[in-house]
Amino acid sequence: MTPPPYLSITTDFGAAYTGICAGVAARLAPAARVQVLSDEVSKYAVVEGALLLEQALPHLPVGVHLAVVDPGVGTPRHPIAVRTGRGDFLVGPDNGLLVPAAEALGGVAEARILENPELRLPAVSSTFHGRDVFAPAAAHLANGVPLGEFGTALRPRPLEIPEPVLGKGELGTVVLYPDDFGSLVLGATPRDLAAAFGPLEHGTELEFAGIRVCWAATFGDVPEGEPLLFADSSGRLALGVNLGSAATRFGLSAGRTVTLRVIRES
Repeated sequence: MTPPPYLSITTDFGAAYTGICAGVAARLAPAARVQVLSDEVSKYAVVEGALLLEQALPHLPVGVHLAVVDPGVGTPRHPIAVRTGRGDFLVGPDNGLLVPAAEALGGVAEARILENPELRLPAVSSTFHGRDVFAPAAAHLANGVPLGEFGTALRPRPLEIPEPVLGKGELGTVVLYPDDFGSLVLGATPRDLAAAFGPLEHGTELEFAGIRVCWAATFGDVPEGEPLLFADSSGRLALGVNLGSAATRFGLSAGRTVTLRVIRES
């Protein structure tokens, strides 16, 4: 038996507006299995949403993945759908949100602007494209409508993340977002850490802005309430506090720069 088409939804809308999008998708594609992956992406946080999709979608069934974190809704930015090398379709705004996940799913094979009025709701609000444009497109793709029927081909805009900066004895990187536990996910990886300082054993102490942190494998490797630098489940570096919030402790938010240095005891 052929399994039903799978359709996931990720937004920064909260439950009610995301539920409306799920209802539109379910009404137009009644055979589809619709799952809300998350409605709790931080408001307007395109980078956070993009990296959640990059991390999550490879673990989900091949299907249609609707994602809306869209501070530019109603502006000339394009609504798009992307076909990936794995065979998934990603639907959302052309603001970089979809590209990291597409690359994790085998790359962008094809992308189209969602401009066919027959594949939208009859009335399109200027502020709720999730309901009126994206959810209908996702449903029609789940129903088997060919991507080429949606509109003009284009190359999606990449997600812009500042590259880490390797200086003399230091690693500069940006805070990408705080996760739900208050850990600060950074725009650098353990490979960048090794490039800056050479191989580091767990237990090595580093500092940023006068704050000491331990390079550790997991939270329980440091005492309760103590800070650590670790590799999170996405493979990026992160600052955390064992049974606490690094975002609250350090007063850092997305976009702030952190410069790490190894503490060399004399």
